[in-house]
Amino acid sequence: MRIAHTLTELRNALDGHRRPAFVPTMGNLHAGHIALIERAKPLGDVTVASIFVNRLQFLPHEDFDSYPRTWERDCEQLRAAGCDVLFAPRETDLYPEPQTFKVHPDPALANLLEGQFRPGFFIGVSTVVMKLFSCVQPRVTVFGKKDYQQLMVIRQLVNQFAMPIEVIGAETLRADDGLALSSRNGALSAEERLEAVQLYQVLRAMSDEVRETGGRVRDLGEIENRATQALVSRGWQPDYLALRRRSDLLPPAADDMTSPMVAVGAARLGNIRLIDNLEIEF
Repeated sequence: MRIAHTLTELRNALDGHRRPAFVPTMGNLHAGHIALIERAKPLGDVTVASIFVNRLQFLPHEDFDSYPRTWERDCEQLRAAGCDVLFAPRETDLYPEPQTFKVHPDPALANLLEGQFRPGFFIGVSTVVMKLFSCVQPRVTVFGKKDYQQLMVIRQLVNQFAMPIEVIGAETLRADDGLALSSRNGALSAEERLEAVQLYQVLRAMSDEVRETGGRVRDLGEIENRATQALVSRGWQPDYLALRRRSDLLPPAADDMTSPMVAVGAARLGNIRLIDNLEIEF
């Protein structure tokens, strides 16, 4: 695996390749990230991962400085997965001057759910992804469905800027008990780790109820409220538990009982904020 820190090193590593397959990450890798690499490998003529902890997407009170950096372990995992090139720019390489040009995604999508509770988050994500795409110039990129809204924002970004990039959404990788794999799971205590699966269980219960009601819109608010109270009663602090259309993450219209739906949730367990989702199949 070749490691590139500068744009010149990256371009040298990719010279002669016509179809890079790209997986951007912030490091602290786990099996879910490696599954994205494995998903990307057959899709291009060179597999590229990036590790960059992007300051722009952290709010002032969030954990940028304490975000886990596990460089040696990350490199070992990427090599074992057959990654060809790792782009690991320093902050001064990717942002050599203050990033005054920023990408502002459509507020109709970006200000919902995650955007409501983390204002400006998707501006930071969109800006760094645009910059990484400019550096790597991939023809295909793989993002995990666990960050469901982020995947939708990236797809919209690529579409509206007419980028020649195919965006692949990879299924969420879960532990045996159903917990979605996440870098933040490692910060859970043993007791919290046992409790953490309840977010998945609540989303699954929401999905089951929607299927049982046939997607009748008048029932959705009651389902969301029951799910919220279920977590609150166990000591969680939910930001949202919502049933939305997959197409735009808006609530279904009163006369729309057929649109594909997704159950999405974000909640704090102690000091750790977890997110997850389940696409609902009728």
